Amino acid sequence: MTNWVPDLSGKAGPKYLALAESLTNSIGTGELKPGARLPPQRELAQTLGFDLTTVTRAYNIARQRGLIDGRGKAGSFVRETATHSIYAAAQVDTGLNTPPVPSDGILQKEMKRAFDLALGQNAGSLLQYQSAGNDQAIIRAGTDLAARVGLKPAMDQVVTAAGGQNALLAVSRAVLAPGARVACGEFVYPGFRAIALRLGVELVPLQAMNADTLELACRQNDIAALYVVPTNDNPTATTIPLSERRRIAEVAQRYKLQIIEDDAYGLLPKSPLQAISSLVPQQSWHILSTSKIISPALRIAFISAPTVADALRLTAEVHDTAVMPPPLNAAMVAMWLREGAFDSLVSAVRGEAEWRSDLAAKILKDHSICLQPQGYHLWLSLPAGASASMLSQQLTAAGVGAIPSDRFAVGKVAAQALRVSLGGTAPRTTLEAALRQLAGHLSLLDVERADII
Repeated sequence: MTNWVPDLSGKAGPKYLALAESLTNSIGTGELKPGARLPPQRELAQTLGFDLTTVTRAYNIARQRGLIDGRGKAGSFVRETATHSIYAAAQVDTGLNTPPVPSDGILQKEMKRAFDLALGQNAGSLLQYQSAGNDQAIIRAGTDLAARVGLKPAMDQVVTAAGGQNALLAVSRAVLAPGARVACGEFVYPGFRAIALRLGVELVPLQAMNADTLELACRQNDIAALYVVPTNDNPTATTIPLSERRRIAEVAQRYKLQIIEDDAYGLLPKSPLQAISSLVPQQSWHILSTSKIISPALRIAFISAPTVADALRLTAEVHDTAVMPPPLNAAMVAMWLREGAFDSLVSAVRGEAEWRSDLAAKILKDHSICLQPQGYHLWLSLPAGASASMLSQQLTAAGVGAIPSDRFAVGKVAAQALRVSLGGTAPRTTLEAALRQLAGHLSLLDVERADII
């Protein structure tokens, strides 16, 4: 038996909640290891000077959170899976969101086939340094993809980058001067927030991503640019309707804003919406990436620049920050587009995302969530008085990765919410178990708040 005696001095609120949180934290930090036997409830109650029912309630909360098991007269034990992450990457707080891997193995098979074929045909050139704009077959692939969201760039306006983050950095360095003000959502992709911090750019959060709030920000601030994820926003999972995209484009044109359109998820829906950039191409920088629609391992993105001169600037920025996009991967993407395999891969990811988002909608139907039918992350709004950071810690201890809203917030946190990823390599059964644990925690949250009130 483990000699575990928690220090609850200074803990506010009901004693059973304080004990449950201490137990959760001890399991999460590894102080209580998987398989460890907990002190008998009556013995722990005597040690702490609590009523037996207080300890019983705390143990029940830990059990409902999936952290401990009761084995009758043998006592209570820390579950063997309590500290095992269901999403391995979610335990590392990077803010990344990974597409689901199709269960039929099509991605692995197609990558191996295309790799072998591309290497066999162009081994000499693909194993050498490359420019971000020299290979016409790859640039043509970029223009073909841009056309799917309504853009019509000339080939010499398209630049290949080493993934969406590299593209975003290259565009930001080319467009934004230190001190520039950029309008964005009140919750924003952490990768762009990091870029803004590095470049000395001020982010101006909009309460909602629409034309009215953008115009108000432009009147009150000297806004230089707009950063927007128009489809399946990360983290809020919202998609801007076409009518609103047109109004946003009108405001941007009126105030001469540069538009940085991070369209990472734009090709995931079966019927992609027209990009905002297509409405004001002369002042827009549009980014399409393979990372969110096929696999982040590819590290290939395409930037449609306003002019040829802008594309040349971007080519230099890509070289300065990443030297070059991976040539072999770029050749694979171009090959997939020529052969039709690209659409098959996106369709497979889309199908897996649909299954997972449907599962999440069913399991979390009693809670406030926003998710897209063909997306693979959701935004879970918490009830008043709840702490997203605390709930995230509890979920992490139970092996469920969820990122609290303060990690995405621009300025003061306006709402308590969690972004939950449904993608990655976790099999469907594991995802279902994770979502049910999440639902259990949310139900307990309601009970705990009722007790406090």
